[in-house]
Parts: sequence; structure tokens; C-alpha cells
Amino acid sequence: MKKLYFLLPLVLLACKSNQTTSKTTSDSKPAEIVYKVEQSDVSDFLKYLSSDELQGRETGTQGIEKAAVFLEDFLKKNNVKPYFATYRDTLTNFKSPAFNIVGVLEGTDPVLKNEYVVLSAHYDHIGIEKKQQPDQIYNGANDDASGVTAVAQMAKYFSKSKSNKRSILFVFFAGEEKGLLGSKSMAPKLKAKNFNLYTQLNIEMIGVPMKRDYLAYVTGFDKSNMAEKINEYTGKKTIGFLPKEAEYKLFYRSDNYSFFEAFGKPCQSISTFDFENFDYYHHVSDEFKVMDIPHMTSFIQEFLPAVTKIATTPTEEIVMNK
Repeated sequence: MKKLYFLLPLVLLACKSNQTTSKTTSDSKPAEIVYKVEQSDVSDFLKYLSSDELQGRETGTQGIEKAAVFLEDFLKKNNVKPYFATYRDTLTNFKSPAFNIVGVLEGTDPVLKNEYVVLSAHYDHIGIEKKQQPDQIYNGANDDASGVTAVAQMAKYFSKSKSNKRSILFVFFAGEEKGLLGSKSMAPKLKAKNFNLYTQLNIEMIGVPMKRDYLAYVTGFDKSNMAEKINEYTGKKTIGFLPKEAEYKLFYRSDNYSFFEAFGKPCQSISTFDFENFDYYHHVSDEFKVMDIPHMTSFIQEFLPAVTKIATTPTEEIVMNK
């Protein structure tokens, strides 16, 4: 997650009342998902992506290059094709070579395949601490290797289930920690190609659970009916409203915002980082060992009905609120 310069002091915000979203547009039942997310797959993927070998995955370094190769190999193994000529989308706004990693699964419906769902997360982090100290590597397990893991496992699910009538773009952004550079580079490029975006779900910091009566929150809760539709699609209270999200305007602080600016469509981030459940934001102790793998596995599993419905509904049900 891009650095939050205004985190101190954390001021308590009264719970928001009278939340409204668009009315449900269909009597949709949750999708029945037979596929099971394997905890070992989640663990193995996250463990490597947040390992010391990758040296904190700072954009433009050898560490993030290793991460890029790892992600390319994963997409290829799971029969997710490159969207561009290769999996690499070169950033236009960074001084040294840097790449978003982008794969696509074409939709199965002859009409709906022309509409795209974007599932994304950023695979960069902040690299190595220059000060001499016992641990100098910012592994970024929660921020945002956890989100990348979730998107990757969703890609694996769709590649096996072939349940997406719409086409799905799986995007791993570089340069997020440098100022959303990967998404700022890519979104206008797609817009210029008349890319037909339906919606974007960007996954940001889901490595530890919240102690709340809902699983996660979306940034920009009031901007669309995304929260309502996800809950309808899962049949659970998967998404709730987090006052801190509104207070700190997190909608504008991750890669969803670049796509919202370019397309004006529902583009929002999903997170379980609530400012109370994780003490190692931009800290060298953001490591694999403090991640809750069972939580991450159940998070991905719970979202499968939602992403399936998003990729298959005959009309675009997620819309901006007026």
C-alpha cells in the first residue's frame, strides 16, 4: 500500500450511519463453487514472494525481476495467456526498466467476452533499509504479497473452472510504492485501446483477519454498489463499512484509483488491514511468519462466488452510485 503520510495521530471516527447503495438489480443466488483453494498453495506462493531472496521487491531491482519471472511462470503454468505481446507491460513513467505482469483469460461467451474484469494487486514493495540493523529487508508479506497471492489463486481457479463468460485481466502492478506508477502507466494505455472495462477488484493487504462482523471492506464504499453486490453474490456479510477507510481516503491511495480516473467505472480495493490488526506496515517485520494462512485461504475461497458472478452475470450489475 502506498505510504500513508497522515497515519499519526489515529483519530477515532464515529461509525458512519445511513449507508446507502444502489438497489439490487437481480434476484441472484450465490454461485455454487466446488473448487477448493488449497492452503498449501497459498502458503508456498506467499512464502517465496515474501522471501529474503527477493530483497524486498523494490521496483527496478534484481529482486523484483525475480518476482516478475516467478509470476510469469505461474501464469504460464496455469494456461493464462499474456495480454500484450509478452506478460510484461513496460512502465512509461519510471527511469529504469520496470514491468507490470499481465495475463488474460478470454471469456467463454461470444458477446460477454468483449467486456473485461480486472483482478489486480501490486507485487512491488520498498526494498532494503539503508541503515545497518539486524534485519534490513522489507519483505512486504502483507503489503502486498498477500494480495498478489489472492489474485494468483483466483487465476488458477478460473483457468481450471473456465467459468468466466467475461474476459478477465490478471494484473500484478509494479511501482505502486513509488506513487501508483504501474497503474498510472497502464490505465491510460488501455483506455486508448478502447478497452471495455466492466469493473476492477484490486486486492490490498489481506494477510491477517479483522475482529469484526464482516470479512473485508472496500475502499470508496459509497461510490458504487460493489459492497452490496459482493454480499449478494457470496450470500454472506463479506464486505462491511470501515470508518477509517473513509477517514484516510484509501480509495485514492492504491492502484484502483488510476483505473477509476481513466474509465469512470467501479474500481475499488478490497482489504482486511484495519489499522488495528497489523503493527508492521512498511516495517521489516512484515514477513511470512506473521501472516495468517488459514485466514487468507478462507478469504480467497469466500470471494470465489463473488468473482464468478462478476464474470458471468448477463448484465453489468455493479454500477457507480449517483
